[in-house]
Amino acid sequence: MTAPPRRRNPFKRLLAAFHRDEEFLWVMEGVEGFVSRLLSVAMVMVIIVACIDLVLLLTGQLMSAPMGFFNTTLQDIFGAFLSILIALEILENITAYLRKHVVQVELVVATSLTAVARKIIILDLEKIDGVELIGLALAILALAISYWLIRAVTPVKGRTTGVKRLKDALRQTRDRDTI
Repeated sequence: MTAPPRRRNPFKRLLAAFHRDEEFLWVMEGVEGFVSRLLSVAMVMVIIVACIDLVLLLTGQLMSAPMGFFNTTLQDIFGAFLSILIALEILENITAYLRKHVVQVELVVATSLTAVARKIIILDLEKIDGVELIGLALAILALAISYWLIRAVTPVKGRTTGVKRLKDALRQTRDRDTI
């Protein structure tokens, strides 16, 4: 009678993986995938709770006196809508990472722009000073320039990048000047 094969201790295997690059990378990819899936599930729960909160906010406002009108400012309602949209964009970031294993910078910058826009929409101008307003303006400017630069250099099917158009224009100018 032969003894059953010994199973290797998973902890020892993990420690052994630190000595071999391929096994270590395999373990790290597994951890990344697990964390990404966990974040996706958590974000879906956040979106569901935020949607329920929005429905309760809207029904509460529509059913209170005066009937059919919003008693709170539209800023609160728009803030709730935009919070859900931002959560959806974050979920899209996570699922895009799961699909391609690459962080899509354009999507991250667009999400950031939406978050800053939400901040401005729900902003109470009576409670903010000029320095904070200048900070928000600089954040919007930096994000907008970043988004424009990313779009200019990122090739998209059916669209010529800004860099390619610039190179073509410079080449045409150089060719015209040499004639």
